[in-house]
Amino acid sequence: MKRFFKPIEKDGSAKKPALSPAKKETENEEENKKKREPLKFLTWNANSLLLRVKNNWPDFSNFVTTFDPDVIAIQEVRMPAAGSKGAPKNPGELKDDTGPSREEKRTLLRALSSPPFGDFQIWWSLADSKYAGTALLVKKCLQPKKVSFSLDKSASKHEPDGRVILAEFETFRLLNTYSPNNGWKEEENSFQRRRKWDKRILEFVMQCSEKPLIWCGDLNVSHEEIDVSHPDFFSAAKLNGYIPPNKEDCGQPGFTLAERKRFGALLKEGRLLDAYRFLHKEKDMDCGFSWSGNPIGKYRGKRMRIDYFVVSEELKDRIAACEMCGRGIELEGFYGSDHCPVSFELSPQATPDSNQGSLSIIQWQIQCQQ
Repeated sequence: MKRFFKPIEKDGSAKKPALSPAKKETENEEENKKKREPLKFLTWNANSLLLRVKNNWPDFSNFVTTFDPDVIAIQEVRMPAAGSKGAPKNPGELKDDTGPSREEKRTLLRALSSPPFGDFQIWWSLADSKYAGTALLVKKCLQPKKVSFSLDKSASKHEPDGRVILAEFETFRLLNTYSPNNGWKEEENSFQRRRKWDKRILEFVMQCSEKPLIWCGDLNVSHEEIDVSHPDFFSAAKLNGYIPPNKEDCGQPGFTLAERKRFGALLKEGRLLDAYRFLHKEKDMDCGFSWSGNPIGKYRGKRMRIDYFVVSEELKDRIAACEMCGRGIELEGFYGSDHCPVSFELSPQATPDSNQGSLSIIQWQIQCQQ
């Protein structure tokens, strides 16, 4: 009979066995259970999630595995909502009533059920066609109390084009938006649409001040000159030589003076902070932008920061990190999109002893259960 012995180290102690993958997973699950709320977030305009799955998924999956977010907010899903031609659509479900749409749905859901995405529950808000749309992935162990899909917080109603997902957690709300592009002209689907959107966002923020807000996504605005690589280029940009009648509407969509003023007013009146700029005061020409122009043509090397984490001032002391996760004009870390992911981390809430004076642990636990 063979006898097996644990190898003995020189100091006489037995070698510690390595943790099995199953045990590591169990430890991760236990760690997640200790969290009372999500602390690590990722937002990304995928510029067609299906294309990213087909062409860039291994690299993006490795990135997600490494960062290990609790929440992933995605914009420009570009998958059509369920419903046959001429019938009412269901923006919360993927289209699957034709052969091609069923295959696309299978491809997408197969990728989202494999590691590390199998640990997440997914909510969709989709347009009628392959346009716009958002998705929200939240770890199954950190589920929100409520999820809705419009700025009026109606659970059943979806915003046009699937531009909003709002998740309510115990101590904060998370808003994922794909804000409409300002466009180039004084038209209903251009300047006017963006003005109406900005007004509705401000109204939403002002009406929801009873709980801290984390607002993330492609907000389609660069607030200050420091937020673009070439301010003069973007300020002078035109489409086919057209010049808007109002000078404040001139320039690159997302960098017009009118948009920037409205965004600044929103931050001030809503008592909100741009988390990235709160931590990074200086311009970073390598890693300070989230969108990059086509590597070929006049937009090569022209970059903007239009993807954000904007948070209530009440959370200021808990902002631990916020980073642009791509770099350079060759789009390293963009995973095939023209946007790179943006990460955000909150520090855990203070313990009762450090944050609540003489309040006892028992009193605090009772308070939390009420």
